[in-house]
Amino acid sequence: MAYSSRRASIIGRAEVLRGNATFGIFGDGKEIAQLAMAKTFRPGDWRAGYYRDQTFMWATRMSNVRNFFAQLYGNANAEAEPASGGRQMGNHFATRFLDDSGAFSRTVEMLNSSADVSNVAGWMPRLLGLAYASKLYRDNPQLKPAQDGFSVNGNEVAFGTIGDAATSEGLFWEAINAVGVLQVPLAMSVWDDGYGISVPITAETTKASISDALRGFMPDDRPGIDIHVVRGWDYPALVDAYATGIEKVRREHKPALFHVTELTQPQGHSTSGSHERYKTKERLRFENEYDCVARMRDWIIETGIASESQLEGWEAADKEAVEAARDLAWDAFQSPIRAERDRAVAILKRVDMPEIAEITSALDQAGKVTRSLVMSSATRALHRLRGIESPARTELAKFVAEYGRENSERYNSHLYSGSEESPLKVPFVPALFSEKSPMVDGRQVLLRNFDANFARDPRLFVIGEDVGRLGDVNLVFEGLQAKYGDLRLTDTGIREATILGQAIGSAMRGLRPICDIQYLDYFLYALETASDDLASLHWRTVGGQKAPVVIRTKGHRLVGIWHSGSPMAVLLHALRGVYVAVPRNMTQAAGFYNTLFRGDNPGVVIEVLNGYRLKERVPDNLGEFTVPLGVPEVLRAGTDVTVVTYGACCGIALDAARTLEELGVSCEVIDVQTLNPFDVDHTIVRSIERTHALVCLDEDVPGGASAFMLQEILEVQQGWWHLDAAPRTLASSPNRPAYGPDGDYFSKPNRESIVKTVYELVQERQPWRFPSLDS
Repeated sequence: MAYSSRRASIIGRAEVLRGNATFGIFGDGKEIAQLAMAKTFRPGDWRAGYYRDQTFMWATRMSNVRNFFAQLYGNANAEAEPASGGRQMGNHFATRFLDDSGAFSRTVEMLNSSADVSNVAGWMPRLLGLAYASKLYRDNPQLKPAQDGFSVNGNEVAFGTIGDAATSEGLFWEAINAVGVLQVPLAMSVWDDGYGISVPITAETTKASISDALRGFMPDDRPGIDIHVVRGWDYPALVDAYATGIEKVRREHKPALFHVTELTQPQGHSTSGSHERYKTKERLRFENEYDCVARMRDWIIETGIASESQLEGWEAADKEAVEAARDLAWDAFQSPIRAERDRAVAILKRVDMPEIAEITSALDQAGKVTRSLVMSSATRALHRLRGIESPARTELAKFVAEYGRENSERYNSHLYSGSEESPLKVPFVPALFSEKSPMVDGRQVLLRNFDANFARDPRLFVIGEDVGRLGDVNLVFEGLQAKYGDLRLTDTGIREATILGQAIGSAMRGLRPICDIQYLDYFLYALETASDDLASLHWRTVGGQKAPVVIRTKGHRLVGIWHSGSPMAVLLHALRGVYVAVPRNMTQAAGFYNTLFRGDNPGVVIEVLNGYRLKERVPDNLGEFTVPLGVPEVLRAGTDVTVVTYGACCGIALDAARTLEELGVSCEVIDVQTLNPFDVDHTIVRSIERTHALVCLDEDVPGGASAFMLQEILEVQQGWWHLDAAPRTLASSPNRPAYGPDGDYFSKPNRESIVKTVYELVQERQPWRFPSLDS
């Protein structure tokens, strides 16, 4: 197995240099430790690691050499390349734990790998969550009925891998600290080859040793993390270390770190460079002498397990097998594309024009055929035939349109859930009110709604800062920890990225976490994890994995630079793949939670910070009513101008509309309710058909979410066609919001600035009807 893996790395590099693949990054030099680790991996276990783990993946049969080459080439067929369907570069691993309908398979009976990411240490938060789920399944008796298919009493271990250089990342330290605090069954392997690309470990890690740097984490009379140090070429010692260490992790839920030292990297970091440029002769000599595959080979001979001649025979057979797998993978990659090329060429050959013949010949004679080449060639030929009516041109135009659609689906599908559990398919249940519906502080609506949901679904839990004993800084969980226990409402340290990671990993294992980020401004700490991991998960696995996390946070107006931000465009653009709800009050927020709890796509709900003490009526059907995603609500009808807004700005816009009515302006106010999805039925454009004027209002920076709304309305909905004047956006100042009520007033849109903006718009259209306000 180790020898085959090494041959694949060498051949893979050659394929890149030959031009058959774009980029290569391999696991050479790490093979033997991964064989030892694989011996302890059991059904139900999980991996979260990185692009050096090919030997482990093959040894556990979660991948194989054919998959390896299919991904290296970028084969978009998910049967040939099940990890990502050609969407990830080589050695980015994943297993598929969703069936064809998008429902969870019985992962407790499978060997599981969560989907890799390239951002260094970016998988560490998710790894924490995968282990945390085992803790919940073992320690929370309320989850016994929910274990079926997902856990056997929490016996599952989360295996993590990372390179020694990546341990310098903050996500590693944040996760390792949380692991020690939570005491979860997590086994962390650090592959230490002494370098981070060209930078030596002496410039990266205190004491040039991550195990030495972490000594304070080891248990004494207090729980901690067991640390094992073992040389990466010593196969018997590796087998013993993993067998002993993992058994304890599994049995006692005591985390462990395996620092695997004296590893090598025979081909350097990747195909982008040569390690001879930065490694000393002494280091290169060491890497040759202590190459783990060569050392294991020597050990096999010395112990009499096999002779050198036997090994030579096996190696020759394995080399041939790897090369055969490469050839089969290349043919499986190229054959369908060549067939697509042949279809295009057949159409192009029917056109009798020299310039088309040149395009046809180049496409027909191409050695390596890509879909982009086929599409580009066909499209360029179609452009050359503009203005010419012929059956061949008609057929070519049809081919270009169909081929474009096919490849858009091939490379861009599955950004959002399309299953029957999609939040977009959750039935709409209106909030019901009666004479007995009490009027309470808005936070009480959320509190009672969360209470109803916690009683309904034992899989539901919330983790975050101050959500447990205090019940949230705004008391929306007040008293619920005492009612449901500290495993359902759990306080965490100040560590936003791994709070989210805890939720992601747990959601992948069938639980329904609420990730509580105390303030929207602090979401930035978790943004990389939310964007690179959570938002892309369903897409980068072509629908093979999902993590239905619900992120709760609050923002917009309050007081102070870091407690009143509204960076909505940051979330919108970084979190495609995650739904973004922006409720104007707590009843709408509760409805969005009820919808998302019943769906399987991640979503974030941004509550209005200054709304927790505003009075609202409590719906009679708490926990049951839903608010549909992507459906705006007209808050006030009008005829002169349409104001589109969301969140805290809704109340200010309504206040401004009343003032405008006194000035003779009839203002229609629309709450978009969710920014993603945005107005799925294009209802806003129907308002503009009546008013012929548009203002997009919010408290993001200029060019932020207001510009996003404008693009959706004018371009996607073709709203520009109905306008009599240029549309307006009204946003906050480009700087952060200043402190205090005066800072808020002059930093963000207010009643008077809205009145002025709307009035000037209608005055531009009808100056004879609306005299100037300012002169």
